[in-house]
Amino acid sequence: MQLKQQRDKLKQYQKKITLQMEKERQLAKQLLNDGKKEKALLLLKKKRYQNQLLDKTENQISNLERMVQDIEFAQIEMKVFEGLKVGNDCLKKMHEMLSLEEVERIMDETHDSIEYQKQIDEMLAGSLTQEDEDAVLAELEAITQGEADLELPEVPGEELPEVPEQEPVREKERVKKKPEREMLAM
Repeated sequence: MQLKQQRDKLKQYQKKITLQMEKERQLAKQLLNDGKKEKALLLLKKKRYQNQLLDKTENQISNLERMVQDIEFAQIEMKVFEGLKVGNDCLKKMHEMLSLEEVERIMDETHDSIEYQKQIDEMLAGSLTQEDEDAVLAELEAITQGEADLELPEVPGEELPEVPEQEPVREKERVKKKPEREMLAM
């Protein structure tokens, strides 16, 4: 951070010197026009010295920028190194949990299970001969034909009686309604 600040200060100084050199060059021109050659020569020498300072400043800025880049890259390398270290520790812990013998045992068991399943599949697939296969197909055809020949019961041809639109009145309700009518008539 301090290196970057120093670099920025050097750049500001560089701008300041550049502006000052331009002013002094203009002043030297003015002095030459006024006939003051000695003063103009002195200003040009000063300008030359400042130009050398400007070159030195440029070299220092370049060195600082290179150093900043080197430091930033070193920080990135440190982060990568720390990441590798954490990853390596994690792998070590995983290796402690799983021994090579246990992995081999699991792989062998898996292989044995796959082989056993293949044998079962072969037995199931290969247990029917062509004759058995034909017999199974014939039985399937017979079952299908038997379902087609199955007779359904006959539907009666007579028409059903019509259903009344009103709900039939029950006998008890008729008896109750009769006394009510008689009471109302009185």
